[in-house]
Amino acid sequence: MQLRNRSPRTVETYVIHLKQFAGHFHQSPDQLGEEHVHRYLLYLLHEKKASWAAYNQAVSALRFFFTVTCPKESTVKRLPYGKRPKRIPAVRTREQVAAFLAAVQSRVVRMLLRTIYAAGLRLGETLRLTPEGIDSKRMLLRVLGKGQKERLVPLSPVLLDELRAYWREVRPKRWLFPGKDGDKPLNHATVQRMCQKTCRRAGLPKITPHTLRHCYATHLLESGVDLRLIQVVLGHHRIGTTAIYTHATLTGLRQVVSPLDQLPTPDKPS
Repeated sequence: MQLRNRSPRTVETYVIHLKQFAGHFHQSPDQLGEEHVHRYLLYLLHEKKASWAAYNQAVSALRFFFTVTCPKESTVKRLPYGKRPKRIPAVRTREQVAAFLAAVQSRVVRMLLRTIYAAGLRLGETLRLTPEGIDSKRMLLRVLGKGQKERLVPLSPVLLDELRAYWREVRPKRWLFPGKDGDKPLNHATVQRMCQKTCRRAGLPKITPHTLRHCYATHLLESGVDLRLIQVVLGHHRIGTTAIYTHATLTGLRQVVSPLDQLPTPDKPS
């Protein structure tokens, strides 16, 4: 996977799923085959009640293993992905976002979450940010996104001032948001747990790093920013992925006038 330039997060996820697959049958994965794969996927769906996201990750990991790592002549390489239900993303108000960010106690995590909301980044992208990725002259952030694709994101002047103050205080070296040892970035789970604790303590509805990304896109759309520009900034390959935010924005919905409201009023009988 490293030779194919898969991201560290993808490598970690695939290895975890393959380990769980082998552990389920108590055998080395190269000794397992097509029938085991089908039984395992049924177990994930019906017994473990795995989410569609986790299920599809398992499918990807198994397809890669039996196609690339340990190729076998079987239908495993053509395993279909589960059809995930399409839901409107959870979006919070600006007031809720402000209250949430103010309530985060960890200095490093708070700055990371403010960066996610200010630039619409994914959590993994934010964790991989380096001080060198901040281009203050052109007011841009250099981001390494999905599929190891680099993109440029507008840098908020407010965020730049906050990052400068943060840098003077924390003095990060390799990673902008380092973990405890400083050699590695913060762990995904650490950030997620901090978000959960903050929401409970502040009495707020569920807000995750990805919720902040949803809020960024929706709040931009409500401010009149073009959908295609939002697509580029978010790093979406297809405009259809970005278009889901048109269903979440209240500004557009409030402009819709029901045809019932436009029906002529019938004359009352005399």
